[in-house]
Amino acid sequence: MVFVKIQKTKAYFKRYQVKFRRRREGKTDYRARQHLITQDKTKYNTPKYRFVVRVTNKDVICQVIAAKVKGDEVVCSAYAHELSRYGMKVGHTNYAACYATGLLLARRLLKKVGLDTRYAGKAETDGSVFLVEQAEDAPRPFKAFLDVGLVRTTTGNRVFGALKGACDGGLYIPHSNQRFPGFNKEDESYNATVHRERIYGVHVSKYMKELKESNEEEFKARFSQFIANGITAENIEKKYKELHAAIRKAPEAVKSEKTAPKNQKRFNREKLDLKSRKQRVASKLAKLTEKLKAIQE
Repeated sequence: MVFVKIQKTKAYFKRYQVKFRRRREGKTDYRARQHLITQDKTKYNTPKYRFVVRVTNKDVICQVIAAKVKGDEVVCSAYAHELSRYGMKVGHTNYAACYATGLLLARRLLKKVGLDTRYAGKAETDGSVFLVEQAEDAPRPFKAFLDVGLVRTTTGNRVFGALKGACDGGLYIPHSNQRFPGFNKEDESYNATVHRERIYGVHVSKYMKELKESNEEEFKARFSQFIANGITAENIEKKYKELHAAIRKAPEAVKSEKTAPKNQKRFNREKLDLKSRKQRVASKLAKLTEKLKAIQE
């Protein structure tokens, strides 16, 4: 077969439509987004909320967002680095931290909308599926839909840890147990104990013990921050229970007090007035004439 070069004619380029910027950057799945933000016409202007979870190299970001014509509006947000304030200064990207961040967002949001006393969620989880039900003589629970972005939704993914934390915190996010740790696809069984171990960091505790026995030097290198903060394989579960209790006690966001620097940095030249500019030009001309005279002499 002869190789035929495909000729892109003028007609092709005239009809070419550029994709959305965030699609070109590979940041947004617009097919998934369309399903997540499309609201029934019978519900008029009622916002449709998304529970957005993003895991970075050093942080976990949980947000409840509503799509509006002017753009997305963030109703409430919580970050894993905030867990330091509640006593957990290390391990801000593991499964247990994702659960705690989801729990923090749920309690913070419900307090903001005045539903925290009506919907307390599940105080101590056992890993089983929990979907909040409407309380008597109370508004319906706050409903949102999970937005995972471009993450591959494999069984045991950390985004489902944040989902579980938000549900145990009192938000209503429709889901099943099929992507939680402990779910077996072959016989479709779910072991809630496995999931509970992930929530309370028992899997980290087991790994710490194994590594300490096999290679103590490597253990000290990998868990140096855990050791410095007094977190051991024996007390890690207790620490996470204390963390959950502290989050429920005071979920409000605290503004950081930042003072302005004494000397403000400038990255561009200071703007001169007309008199200063004329003086600058005059000094430059004077230097130039001196140089010319020196050359002539």
